[in-house]
Amino acid sequence: MWRILLFLCLSVTTVRAAQQAKTPAPPNYADAENWAALPEKTDFADLLPDSVLLHNGQDTASVDVFFIHPTTYKGRLRAWNARLNDRKLNQKTDETTIMHQASVFNGSCRVYAPRYRQANIKVYYTKNKKKAIAALDTAYSDVKQAFEYYLNHYNRGRPIVIASHSQGSTHAKRLLKEFFDGKPLYNQLIVAYIAGMPIRKTDFTNIEPCSNPSQTGCFNTWNTWVWGSKPKKYYKNAVATNPLNWTTDGTYAEVAQNEGSLLGNFKDIVPHLTDAQSHEGIVWVHKPDIKGKLLFLIKNYHVADYNLFYMSIRRNVARRIGQFLNNKQAAKN
Repeated sequence: MWRILLFLCLSVTTVRAAQQAKTPAPPNYADAENWAALPEKTDFADLLPDSVLLHNGQDTASVDVFFIHPTTYKGRLRAWNARLNDRKLNQKTDETTIMHQASVFNGSCRVYAPRYRQANIKVYYTKNKKKAIAALDTAYSDVKQAFEYYLNHYNRGRPIVIASHSQGSTHAKRLLKEFFDGKPLYNQLIVAYIAGMPIRKTDFTNIEPCSNPSQTGCFNTWNTWVWGSKPKKYYKNAVATNPLNWTTDGTYAEVAQNEGSLLGNFKDIVPHLTDAQSHEGIVWVHKPDIKGKLLFLIKNYHVADYNLFYMSIRRNVARRIGQFLNNKQAAKN
């Protein structure tokens, strides 16, 4: 009993301390240190799990991806928002999401991924909604500032892919609404991959869910669960893109259509690891036949939303870029 009481006291004390902690100073995006990935610097988004099969095409890419990473600020709640000079946290971000997710785009896009004062994971669970909203607003203010800096200093009119995962998709949705939805910048939007959060068609006025693998100016979104999982209310009316056949109508994609999943060691790309089917706001996959992976002992494959479909995403973005550029050329003729 005393241990339970001690835990409760410590939890209350920790939350109170976080509530009283000052919000970290905002970043200066003129400083390359405040970017997890930039085309002109060496970073984890440059890495390739297979240097024979894949190549880093950032030097010659004619389009950009603006990637918003998911939550890596977890554990003890020191403050509601992370500090950008937290080296340990930055290393964790780089060696997980930047390496495993942002790298998927380096074959055909110049990769831009800002660091930002991300909100602690507890914003999605706390009963203190006021603090949670404030923390997410702080995080988004950085993402917005980074995107504006990117537009003013890096973009130079090139077409844009927006990509994100989890908390990053919370911010990507706002970014798309504020900068692209019914705005002139929409003409530069190739496609958006905003996974790991329930995104609904009604979240946008003019940006539609993608319905096929070549469509442009649209968005893809998915949340991966083990086959047969019952969707939670959280996913009601959410769009569920099948990341193997890029449809939303529930068409089944068999395992042979999965060209390659990226394992956690960032060395092995395994073909035909999972199938996929969209189902009531989520994507079902049968449990991969991999021994010793704790992830697959649970039903929610959230952290593997990109890894399971790594090669499919990589090749799909190249396909949509080609279609976008062809459309632009045809419009000129």
